[in-house]
Amino acid sequence: MLDPVINRSETLIRLGFFFGILMIMFLWELIFPRRPLTASKIVRWISNLGLVIIDSIIVRLAFPAALVGVALLTQRKGWGLFNQAGLSYLPSIVFSVLILDLAIYLQHVMFHSAPLLWRLHMVHHSDMDIDVTTGVRFHPIEILLSLGIKMIVVILIGAPAVAVLLFEIILNGTSMFNHGNVRYPQQIDSFLRLFVVTPEMHRVHHSTIRWETNSNLGFNFPWWDRLFGTYRSQPAKGHLEMTIGLDQYKDSRRLTLAWLLALPFIGKLGKYPMTRSPGVE
Repeated sequence: MLDPVINRSETLIRLGFFFGILMIMFLWELIFPRRPLTASKIVRWISNLGLVIIDSIIVRLAFPAALVGVALLTQRKGWGLFNQAGLSYLPSIVFSVLILDLAIYLQHVMFHSAPLLWRLHMVHHSDMDIDVTTGVRFHPIEILLSLGIKMIVVILIGAPAVAVLLFEIILNGTSMFNHGNVRYPQQIDSFLRLFVVTPEMHRVHHSTIRWETNSNLGFNFPWWDRLFGTYRSQPAKGHLEMTIGLDQYKDSRRLTLAWLLALPFIGKLGKYPMTRSPGVE
């Protein structure tokens, strides 16, 4: 079985994919950028990647075994739907990835709905440009909450460790991909977005226009947005004219790592939460 190998090599496997995809997207953005940048790339990258380092340290301190460790424990104990039902290995992997992705979609909807959770998620949306590093720009508390939700799902369904590792790699990779500031033919995008969330699709989600911010909430697969009515094909102002970020945070000086960590506690909610009146600031 692959499980012991995965348990020993999880960190190296994930780091390998992370840096590999990061470099591919960086070069793609450098050679074929989609939009001109409005803020200092160096400052943004220091802040965004600084969050990644802090998030990784906190997660390892809080949950040393991480999500794969929870999956291995679940398998040993025979917990969860798939273990109890005796579902064979391959179908359990496929269904686990799909269910975990649906859970992340629903989690995303929740973070856009509850004002308290939106405070955390504002860190992601306050980026004034969108590129590969925006895909990993999340507050540590949001990362911990997301990990807790994924742990509950893994235990409930009895997801195999292979499926969990595969999902984590896909989630991290597609998040960096669909936040990429990259240019490619529209025909390719029209085909790709039938199967995966593309940069052209997800960029709409980072618009300052409220109804666009609350659309295209999927990370990996585009089907949930279409199924639940949150899909929006294109931004109203077009990809080159649309404004990225949040209306209440357009000061490029507020891009520092310290400010991002403090934002949920000192920031204004603005008009964006789904359950909040659009006229309330």
